[in-house]
Amino acid sequence: MPKIHKYEDISEIDREAKKDLIDRHSPFIHCEKTAKAGEPFEVTVKMGNEYTHPDDFDHYIESVTLFNGDTLLARATYVPGTLGNTKAHNTTTFTIIPTGKKLKLVAHGYCTKHGIWEGPEVVVEVVE
Repeated sequence: MPKIHKYEDISEIDREAKKDLIDRHSPFIHCEKTAKAGEPFEVTVKMGNEYTHPDDFDHYIESVTLFNGDTLLARATYVPGTLGNTKAHNTTTFTIIPTGKKLKLVAHGYCTKHGIWEGPEVVVEVVE
């Protein structure tokens, strides 16, 4: 199994290069805190919060994956040049249909040079 790098709070890190590495590879979930059961719900995953990621032929974000706990919900794949071969925040919006009482959303981003990165979990309450 490949190693999965987990997000660390970069405000606790002194070295700028390490902050850059962690932040630009971490997928951050942006969505509402509550969702209505059975209705479309948008979840946006943004790679990097402060720092942008390269979009080079040999170094780019190849995929973004969204999970609810251990259950795969969605995956988007990219080719080099999708972001115009410039440093940018890869941003992916998924539409899901929530079930159950809570969603425990986690995203993974795959960098072709630095592997799989997991962002912080986001809990969403599902209401009727």
